[in-house]
Amino acid sequence: MRVGPPPAAAARAPSPRWQRRKEARPAELLSAALEVFAERGYAATRLEDVARRAGVTKGTMYLYFEGKEDLFKELVRRTALPAVEIAEELLRTHRGSARDLVKKLLRKRWEVMVGGSLGAIAKLMMSEAGNFPKLARWYHEEIIARSNAVLAAAVARGIARREFRDVDPRRTAYLAVAPLLMAAVWRHSFGHCTTLPFEPDSYLEQHLDVFLRGLERRPGRARKS
Repeated sequence: MRVGPPPAAAARAPSPRWQRRKEARPAELLSAALEVFAERGYAATRLEDVARRAGVTKGTMYLYFEGKEDLFKELVRRTALPAVEIAEELLRTHRGSARDLVKKLLRKRWEVMVGGSLGAIAKLMMSEAGNFPKLARWYHEEIIARSNAVLAAAVARGIARREFRDVDPRRTAYLAVAPLLMAAVWRHSFGHCTTLPFEPDSYLEQHLDVFLRGLERRPGRARKS
């Protein structure tokens, strides 16, 4: 007598090898979204473009995201927000000097902006903020303002401990990040056709040196408004 599989097993069709795990699919869709947004910008990207890149139907996209804006916000939350939370935790737990804290924060920012994927998103927001002010405002509040608030708090700590001279912490935070942003934008624009005219890591180290020397206390110099 021929022995077949149990009825329950026979009723189930075998899963194809290429079928994605359900819990892994959102990450795959977001990875495809990052590629398409970086290539085409926010305005020119369509959900069907992302679906095609991910190898799924457009309908699949709506199982996880309400639309393009929801997709973009979730992409930012997955790629940028963890770095913000790491910086906030570092500010809370750091026990060394304010100088070392600022260096750690800027190096972490460099890793995600220049070495990671956040630079592509930052470039996209800079180029299209005027056309999507509501989305740009959300990005600024969720990512830029929070990140720079951490850096400003580190500078303020250095001033309070008399490690740094008396400067405006918030303004100083934005000044500290500007060279990193330039390098990130370069990588995702001119970087497609040329290279930086200097080695990236040495660029970062020189920026840290110049920036931190500028914060050092100098006897007899008062804060300028």
